[in-house]
Amino acid sequence: MDKQFNSPSYRPLYDQIKVLITQSLIGGEWRPGEMIPSEVDLAQRYKVSQGTVRKAIDSLATENILIRRQGKGTFVATHKEDDIKLRFLRLTAETGQKEILQNEFLSCVKSKANAHISRVLDIKAGAATLEVKRLLTFSGRPLIFDHIIVPAAPFKGLNSAKVEESNGSMYSMYESQFGIRMIRAEERLKAVGAEKEVAKALGLQDGYPLLSIERVSFTYGDKPMEWRLGLCLTDDHHYMSELE
Repeated sequence: MDKQFNSPSYRPLYDQIKVLITQSLIGGEWRPGEMIPSEVDLAQRYKVSQGTVRKAIDSLATENILIRRQGKGTFVATHKEDDIKLRFLRLTAETGQKEILQNEFLSCVKSKANAHISRVLDIKAGAATLEVKRLLTFSGRPLIFDHIIVPAAPFKGLNSAKVEESNGSMYSMYESQFGIRMIRAEERLKAVGAEKEVAKALGLQDGYPLLSIERVSFTYGDKPMEWRLGLCLTDDHHYMSELE
């Protein structure tokens, strides 16, 4: 047996092709929404079998990085797609009915990373950041106080106007304006009481029970690019997650 198979750093061939495809995505060779080369062309490019490429693409499609379209080809996923745009928003009405989702801009200011933000975003403490606050409304009713922090360098030019123009999905705006696509997110949930600023924004009494959703979102290469705290009113809504 080849010694590389005993090495802890060994990766299956399809996984190595997956990494190469991801590197091309990071480099901007194929942009969000664009079609990537066919499996045959990629197999020739990487000098592997078509089956190996197919397995790599299947894995990337499972992670919502690529999207297969029957009879058309394989495309780079984009947050502009209706079924992906709100992929990380899991607050759902108890009745199950679809609602009109809008946002109300509150503020966008420059700030500096504290110890917690520097750790979760993998930046230096005190590094320049941009801090956004807004309300998410469901059929006109404010249900989520959204607090967002991103590193300033990759989002140079992000300001109040861009946030307001985004009219909903920050991830679509990150993608179209800054070329940064969020691939996955990690969330931590717990129950909290509404502090004064949040209670006032949501029209609640101080200390009213809310669901706190702390999220860190990652772009290609598993690089953290956004910290977000969603404080959610769940009187007649619930957090829904589909497990596979």
